[in-house]
Amino acid sequence: MKKNKRYSFFDRASGRITSLAGSPQASILSILIVVIWGISGPFFHYSDTWQLVINTGTTIITFLMVFVIQQTQNKDTTALHLKLNELIACNQHASNRLIDIEDLSEEELQALKQFYIKLSELSHKERNLFATHSLDEAGRIHKIKTGIRKDAGPGDSAPSPKENNPA
Repeated sequence: MKKNKRYSFFDRASGRITSLAGSPQASILSILIVVIWGISGPFFHYSDTWQLVINTGTTIITFLMVFVIQQTQNKDTTALHLKLNELIACNQHASNRLIDIEDLSEEELQALKQFYIKLSELSHKERNLFATHSLDEAGRIHKIKTGIRKDAGPGDSAPSPKENNPA
């Protein structure tokens, strides 16, 4: 239970720090610090210590912010994946195989990307802005559609995709 409380505290603190660090006030403050440091240079004769102060300060802040921002980014990414998974799961025309694809290997993701490129090419060939294909049936439906269009005579109209797709 203590571990959860610590994690929860870090989670809340990270979100707050990230929000504050991204604010206009933080940007103005950081610019002011650099300007004041620059103006103070002649008073310290541009010494090594004077340079070390800004270098050390910025290094420490950068080092700590990497972890704080990463925590917030991880949480946001997880929430986004869950929302997308819900949209996929609740849409009867979407392929459930896309749920949790972030866990696939790089090679599997590239293969999936190539498939979507093929879907895009099929839709482009149809010249129909509203043409859609699911992951499972794109090739089959495209063959049916192009076969019907080739068989249709000059006065015939091709049936709509829904007439060819019982799903």
